[in-house]
Amino acid sequence: MSANSSTDYDVVIVGGGIVGMATAQELITRHPNLSFAVVEKEQELAAHQSGKNSGVIHAGIYYAPGSLKARLCVKGLEMAYQYCDKHQVPYNKCGKLIVAVEPEEVPRLEKLLERGQENGVKDLKMVGPEGIREIEPNCVGLKAIHSPNTGIIDWGVVTKHYGKVFEERGGRVYTGFPVTQLQSTAEGEAGSREGLKYPVTIPVSEQGQTLRSRYVITCAGLQADKVAELSGCSAEPRIVPFRGEYLLLNRDKSDLVRGNIYPVPDPRFPFLGVHFTPRMDGSIWLGPNAVLAFKREGYGYTDISIPDLFDALTFRGLRKLAWRHLGYGIQEMYKGIYIRAQVKQLQRFVPKLRPEDVSRGPTGVRAQALDGDGNLVDDFVFDQGEGQLGQRIIHVRNSPSPAATSSLAIAEMIADKVHDTFHL
Repeated sequence: MSANSSTDYDVVIVGGGIVGMATAQELITRHPNLSFAVVEKEQELAAHQSGKNSGVIHAGIYYAPGSLKARLCVKGLEMAYQYCDKHQVPYNKCGKLIVAVEPEEVPRLEKLLERGQENGVKDLKMVGPEGIREIEPNCVGLKAIHSPNTGIIDWGVVTKHYGKVFEERGGRVYTGFPVTQLQSTAEGEAGSREGLKYPVTIPVSEQGQTLRSRYVITCAGLQADKVAELSGCSAEPRIVPFRGEYLLLNRDKSDLVRGNIYPVPDPRFPFLGVHFTPRMDGSIWLGPNAVLAFKREGYGYTDISIPDLFDALTFRGLRKLAWRHLGYGIQEMYKGIYIRAQVKQLQRFVPKLRPEDVSRGPTGVRAQALDGDGNLVDDFVFDQGEGQLGQRIIHVRNSPSPAATSSLAIAEMIADKVHDTFHL
């Protein structure tokens, strides 16, 4: 696009992560006669959460029966496998064990099995110590849920495939296009095509580029709250970035693990805990911990943004969460600094694992939505801004894990909401 130029679209999607691209693909499929664009601030799609995650295709066991997360995950898994089969996107249905290693975990595991079955997760079964060894010869436990349909995939590859299909169907993807303003088009300047107005302006002043659109949908992930505020929405739920630090199992020890090995969730703590995850490239990730990131896209201890850090530390919701889970937070920081501490947690499941078998691995950052009382916002949040401008915009404020697994199902839900709100 040339300097000081503008282009008009029926719908612009802000955010080139997996939810944004799945939504773009779904909308252009439903409305082939409309014009669509995606804008992404980074130079490639899936630059953050969508391309820096454990790569698991979740089955839908953990989530409250009847919740959106439960329904969309179960449906999304089936849709993901069908999509990948159709488009020859590689995956591995390697399965997962959720393992109870302490007697007090067994009742929670049994309730978890009931929950998974109520959610409609297929082929779940409970196994004992011998069954655990048959599936994972180096894993120990009292009981475990076996989920054979859990798989692994590269969700960054999937996101980019969504983008490829979107562009093949006539959509336009703009990378390197940060959205810092959402404006009403000045009177007398609104573009028109077939008598339709384009009242929302999305400028990028340093590049002299402007897009105008009838409607905007934002799926901004780690920046979701900031983008929503541009159209007058509340600052809450606030996005607080948590960094997850993984270990890598040495290649010569890869026979220690065959599939995913997960702990039984502890309701006292806000995050799941360490687990074993094989990857499509043959590596095996161990972990992660969960610590506050010093920048919204901060993947290391030296990645610091003073505004982002100030924003997080002055938010009352984070202070309440930190105080409530002070001991847990200190433990997570300790595991991040001392590899042996994280290995000790992992040895509960695979006793043969040794500290010398691992090295420091990749990190990811999770966009955790918090309310003002310090509660994790665990379901989808949609919002619209103030006035005529706000009524032209839908913000996806929170699309929590398992958003990647659920992406095609989430996209259908967003497309339905777009139809009901904008009457496309």
